[in-house]
Amino acid sequence: MIRFLELTPGPDAADVRAAIDRVVNRGWFVLGPELEAFEQEFAAACGTSHAIGVGTGTDALALAVRACGIGPGDEVITAPLSAAYSALAIMMAGARPVFADIDPERLTLDPGAVDAAMTPKTRAIMPVHLYGQPADMRALMAVAERHRVAIIEDCCQAHAATCDGRPVGSFGVAAAYSFYPTKNLAALGDGGAVTTPDAGIAARVKRLRNGGQTDRYYHREFGVNSRLDEMQAAVLRTRLPWLARWTDDRRRLAGEYRALLKGAPVTVPPECDPGHVYHLFPILSDDRAALQARLKGRIETLIHYPVPVSRQPALAPERPAPCPVADRVCDRVLSLPLHPRMTNDHVAEVAAALRA
Repeated sequence: MIRFLELTPGPDAADVRAAIDRVVNRGWFVLGPELEAFEQEFAAACGTSHAIGVGTGTDALALAVRACGIGPGDEVITAPLSAAYSALAIMMAGARPVFADIDPERLTLDPGAVDAAMTPKTRAIMPVHLYGQPADMRALMAVAERHRVAIIEDCCQAHAATCDGRPVGSFGVAAAYSFYPTKNLAALGDGGAVTTPDAGIAARVKRLRNGGQTDRYYHREFGVNSRLDEMQAAVLRTRLPWLARWTDDRRRLAGEYRALLKGAPVTVPPECDPGHVYHLFPILSDDRAALQARLKGRIETLIHYPVPVSRQPALAPERPAPCPVADRVCDRVLSLPLHPRMTNDHVAEVAAALRA
């Protein structure tokens, strides 16, 4: 059977083992030299000035929102097609998530829908670079500038992606990343980071992730306990140099899929920017349940995502606006296996099954 993903270390196994041993032998496990080094290295890789390691990608989003001074009474516009954590993070900060529908091709925020969703309470736009495809940042920046609101980017599925040749995460005042084990740059557990060019935002995120402390046992404001631990930081440090190779592999495999699926009875969303990093490879099917059933036992597939965030029961109190494009996509989307340890033969086998 072709598995959807491989989570055990592969060619990087020796590097990962050495990183773990280094932390264990040092005996320093929280807020130590591995985290400090990873923050510097990840900021450089993202083309920004500051990176702050936190416990999860959700915390990264929530702390970025809070660090920008956004909270109760404020609104943040985001996408209905995403993991629900994008919207939940806005709620964790005390603000209200507002959903604007998605572009039917990019499957990311539709700039026109964002413009229409603006209210006097809007303080920020949170585009989600979904599946590794960058959102239309040029158009979203124009909307943000016209309405004088901030952009906080959700880059949790888009490590090393670019938009118009510019790194995602570099367009807004802050960006959030997840290092959950399935991500393109993955830890061996939960982890996340906030990146920002703003020293003030960086300093506040550092304070908020550590209980709001300005010094040990002196808490200036309400904060949380959300720190990327030394073990995960060390693993991420050793995997960061692999990211470019893994990204090339993902793009190559995606190109194989695109070539072999021409004429198949499914729709492959277009690559709208060559900076796409293919965290996932989604297709759209009018008969998804039957297709997935036929593949079961031979090819493992998943659905990202079966229900729009705007229709989740947890979001009902926020009175979400209808998002018909997202509704249609969620009824049809199916993710195919794609990861750097796949081969061209694996892709050919999946494509042949779909064509059949």
